[in-house]
Amino acid sequence: MAPDRRGPADERGFGTSDGRGGDGRGTGPADGRRGARGRDSGAERGGRRGQRSPGRGAEPGGSRDRAVDPAREVALDVLRAVRERDAYANLTLPKLLRERRITGRDAAFATELAYGASRSQGQLDAVIAECAGRPVGEIDGPLLDILRLGVYQLLRTRTGAHAAVDTSVDLARAEFGAGRAGFVNAVLRRAGERDAEEWVRRLAPADPIARLAFEYAHPTWIAQAFADALGAHAGELGELLEADDERPVVHLVARPGDITAEELSLVTGGEEGRWSPYAVYLDGGGDPGQLEPVREGMAAVQDEGSQLVALALTRAPLLGEDTGRWLDLCAGPGGKAALLGALAAIDRFTVDAVEPAEHRADLVRRATADLPVTVHVADGRDSGLEPGYDRILVDAPCTGLGALRRRPEARWRRTPADVADLVVLQRELLTAAWDLVRPGGVVLYSTCSPHLPETVAVVADLVRRTGAEQLDTRESVPGVPGLGDGPGAQLWPHRHGTDAMFLAALRKPLTGPAAG
Repeated sequence: MAPDRRGPADERGFGTSDGRGGDGRGTGPADGRRGARGRDSGAERGGRRGQRSPGRGAEPGGSRDRAVDPAREVALDVLRAVRERDAYANLTLPKLLRERRITGRDAAFATELAYGASRSQGQLDAVIAECAGRPVGEIDGPLLDILRLGVYQLLRTRTGAHAAVDTSVDLARAEFGAGRAGFVNAVLRRAGERDAEEWVRRLAPADPIARLAFEYAHPTWIAQAFADALGAHAGELGELLEADDERPVVHLVARPGDITAEELSLVTGGEEGRWSPYAVYLDGGGDPGQLEPVREGMAAVQDEGSQLVALALTRAPLLGEDTGRWLDLCAGPGGKAALLGALAAIDRFTVDAVEPAEHRADLVRRATADLPVTVHVADGRDSGLEPGYDRILVDAPCTGLGALRRRPEARWRRTPADVADLVVLQRELLTAAWDLVRPGGVVLYSTCSPHLPETVAVVADLVRRTGAEQLDTRESVPGVPGLGDGPGAQLWPHRHGTDAMFLAALRKPLTGPAAG
């Protein structure tokens, strides 16, 4: 890597321009590298709160004659909440948008900036460190948030370079005054001297997997975990990482017995799903919670992969009659329990749902209101429930590596050290389910992670210890191609447009040690 002869930028001020020469507007829609995702919100419109007062670092008499762009400001506040409080971007942003009454294209732009910069953090930080001449750990957190927002616009949207720099400088000046605004200006001007592809060539590691990880903004260990899970198809890793780096389409689930997917698609303007008979895909932005079928409880937001997990449990072949006693052992926040409850209601079956945390148990109660679902606040490893269930779902707590596209900052929070404790928990929960299922009954184990230690290794451990019969789970998700070699099934964002859900169906023999 060639050294930058200009030396490090100085947080006290750098460069001959303060970045205020432009009008703060982009040259066109901010649409990411691979598709439209919003538009550049002009700073000249101001915000509901008007101008933002200079912060503690502002100089007396600092500029207040220019309003801060409200869409960029709310995106910045999301980044700050994620960094300072370990907040979740997908929970923080909607609340701020409602509070500040930001809607329409401005809300879409703020969403693209907040989620995109959160997803891209590792790549952005490498560019910032190169341009600042120092590790990002040596840059004050609030300044780093502004730089991440600015570099994201420069490299991963079509926001005009002038607007990306100028509006970032405005944010820095409003918060800290002219000195540090100069530092932001200097770093962003350096970052804008190369496009994203040039920065990848300059900064990405030589190792093929690490290079793809850098290009598509993933930690290398996660990219390696994906490659391991792809196995003989590891050549698809780039395609997988690219799909995982995209903002996902919103999926709805039509509640069986209340509304069909066809009806839901007509009401919402969405498209019927490919794999689940209850799935509908929504196109465009907006808050799906404001749709009438969602408000009235006839539909909910749920990834199609999660729908297939619940459906696979109901389709797996039993030995003996299904008496209609089902269990969701890890039910919070209630999406799968609600779908199972709606399906159970059709046949007058019942579902028990276990969740150890009271606040999450309350979410399950709300999601399953008016359904034949009984919620138990208990640890799934020691629920105290009476054995004899026909069907048990163990949607185990996991690293969530398969749902990173829906949790923008999660990829940078997880570490390989998280896996060991989770695997212990996963094995204990699966063992508990095995003790509760009747001979001839089925346990469906699933994770929203394709990571092999959390998937096939956990299942293999139970089979080794109990003699459980592994069913070909692919047969319980009929019509879905590319699920792997079996007997488990693996969904993928790049193949199926779903989260990377793993599922494995295990049946207890009627006789022998495994029957209990």
